Formats: sequence, structure tokens, C-alpha cells
Amino acid sequence: MNLFNSVSKPLQNALADLGYNEPTPIQNETFSIILSGRDLVGIAQTGTGKTLAYCLPILDQLKYSTQLHPRILILVPTRELVNQVVDNINSYSKFLSLRIIGVYGGTNINTQKIAVAKGIDILVATPGRLYDLVISRSIQLKEIKKLVIDEVDEMLDLGFRFQLTNIFQLLPQKKQNLMFSATMTQDVDRLINDFFNNPKKISIAISGTPLKNISQQSYLIPNFYTKINLLAHLLSNNKEFEKVLVFVASKKHADLIYEKLSELNIDDIGVVHSNKSQNYRFRTIKQFEDKSKRILITTDIMARGLDLDEISHVISFDTPLFPENYIHRIGRTGRAEKQGNALLFSTEKEEALKAKIEQLMAVEIPITTTPSSIKISSELISDEKPIIKQSYNPGSKLKKTGEAFHEKSEKNLKQNKGGSYKRKLAKKYKKPKTKGDKNFNRRKKK
Repeated sequence: MNLFNSVSKPLQNALADLGYNEPTPIQNETFSIILSGRDLVGIAQTGTGKTLAYCLPILDQLKYSTQLHPRILILVPTRELVNQVVDNINSYSKFLSLRIIGVYGGTNINTQKIAVAKGIDILVATPGRLYDLVISRSIQLKEIKKLVIDEVDEMLDLGFRFQLTNIFQLLPQKKQNLMFSATMTQDVDRLINDFFNNPKKISIAISGTPLKNISQQSYLIPNFYTKINLLAHLLSNNKEFEKVLVFVASKKHADLIYEKLSELNIDDIGVVHSNKSQNYRFRTIKQFEDKSKRILITTDIMARGLDLDEISHVISFDTPLFPENYIHRIGRTGRAEKQGNALLFSTEKEEALKAKIEQLMAVEIPITTTPSSIKISSELISDEKPIIKQSYNPGSKLKKTGEAFHEKSEKNLKQNKGGSYKRKLAKKYKKPKTKGDKNFNRRKKK
């Protein structure tokens, strides 16, 4: 039986309007477990419908209420993901009478305090801003019945462990805990062991399994600036590379690549990372979605908040330190049974990281020959420059004496006998002959 037919009529109508006909595997596997009230940990690839997987049973059970305090709490790592989840829930519940509010940092907290004071049913939040609102007593968590943590591994990477731990301690003991993520780490396991109650674990397409409809290839490149030359060469093919997501290791690299590509007259390009303003990020993502910008450069952490469709190519400009991040990257292309393409750029130093990716996937990523027209750059970034070590010279640290050595001057021969105040006291009172004779100095003075 199609589970979409088992939910309430308002939800069925909303799903029909969205064009959802068949549930995905993660939605099928988790629906009855969430309805039962048992704690759940769901692991599934990006683009498999995790948001609807936890929203559908929650919305089916959630009844109309006028209470002020939220009953459902959904924690996500970035502001982009807050807005995405809020938009999704609004589309699923458009025929229901529910109040959904999203809160995140980087914006006026007083505006959010006013919004939450009007009453909430479902609260979507980043851990940092939620903790600030709870501490200021603008939000109370005593009525929370279900807690959803989405992309918890990225929250821990962003340094939200302190806030997450404190939020768990502020929540009621009797509640349902749900966790959904694309990857599982030891830190996540520890969090589950500390706060979850015998959760059911569902794994759909294990994190090391690449999606079958994604073509993968790699390039062995000598250095950073040669990678830029190759990237510019590939992106010049507008017809094949029609919508491209470029992943980089850092914000600094993102800005540098954007600058160099702009100098090469590639102007349909945008860059998104946490140092960019909120309005700039939203505007750039919207331009990428409507294809007014063909290329988007971003970091792994920022990409967790992006729900983008019709990505023709995912290019990993830097080989990620953690192989799971590569799986998450390539999951952005090849969605909805369409053919996807993933390209990996690696230097000789990054070959060990590439080997870890291949070991995790149990698949070898074939190496493609770099076009002969690509200029090999001799310019190196600071990370690529060799470290010059001084040869061992035991005598170099010894104090040198010789012609420059001279005797100390008379003023430098004086010894430090303490401040004048101490010397005056010592001269006036001297030292008593016995420790207990407090009146010795007084008698002597008389």
C-alpha cells in the first residue's frame, strides 16, 4: 500500500499538488517507526527525501492547538537549511492550520523574539540561536514532544556540541528523538549513546555506496593554479556544463577561484560561504536556481543548506579530508533518476585522500588524461611551497663571545636589594630575636 494514501486528506492533497506519487525508500522505512513513537536514527544519501520522511508522520499526528510553546523542534546546522525546511513544511501543511517559525543567527534576535511570542507549533532552528532564545527566556522547551536533528555531523563540525548538549538537558525527558543524516561518525555515535533511548537504526544506501547513475572521473593535477586552468577550460563548454556545483576546501580558496575565473571572463559564476552576508547568499543561490548564474562555488558546510535540482556536474576542486564528504558532494547530481557527473581534481599530495574515498566506496575513480592545451602553472600557493628546514648546527645556539664581549659597567654591577620602601622598613625595625617577642623592637627603641 502506498503510504501517501494512509495520511490525512489535507496532507494527501498537498502531496498531490507537489507532484509526489511514490514514497522513497527512506520514507517507506521510517514512517511507521516515527508513528510508533520510538527513537530513530536514519542514514540516507542526499536527495533521497529525508525531510519529507520525518515531516510526513509528524504532520499526520500533529493536531490543532492554540498553545504558545512549540511542540516540535527541528535542529539544523545552517540558516539556509532552516529556510529550506520551513519552506518544505509550509508546502506539506498548506491545508493544515499550523504555525511554523524558523530562527537562526546573523539576524536581529529581537524580531525573532516577537515572532515566537505569538505562538509556535513547529520550531526550526540552528543550535546557537535557539540556545540564545532559551537563555533569554523567549522560548520554553517544556512542551516539546518530538525532537528532530538533521545533519548532526555538520553541527558537531561547526562546533555546536556545547549548545546541543545544553539543549538536550533543557528538553523534557519524555519525548521522541529523531536523527537524520547522510553520514555517521564516532562523534554522532557518542551523542546517540548519551541521549537516545534504544533507537531504531535505518540505513538506506550506506554512506560508502555511490549512486549508480553518477559518472565519476578524476584528474591528476600538479598544483592549485593548474587546477584553475583546467576548471576554466571545462567551464568554457556551456552546453555540456550547464549547471555546475564546485566544491572547495575553504572560504579562502572559494574567493580566490572566483577571482581568477572572473579574470578569465567567466562571469556567470557565484560564490557562497559563511563570510558572505545573508542577503548576498540568498540572492546568489536564487540566481543559481533560476540559471542566471551557471556555476556556484561553495564549501562542504555551506552545501548542507542547499537543496538544488538539475545539477549537471559536481566538481571537487579540492579532494576532501573526509571521504564521507565526497559521497555527500556527488549526491548533489544525478537526482530523480537523471544522469549525473562528478569530477575530482587531485594533486600528488591528495592522492592518499583519493585512495580513502575509493576504499570507502569500493569503487576506483578512473583517471582522465588532462588536455594538452592546459597550461601547467609554476605559481604555488602557500600550502604547496616546500618547507625550508635549517640544517642542524649545535653551535648556532651558543652565546658567541669575542671582540664584542666587554666587562659590565659599574652601574650594571649593582645588585637588586628590593625597593626603597622595604629597605627603610628593614633598617627601622630590624629582625626580632625571637618570633614570638612582638615587643622586642619596641623595648629596644625606648
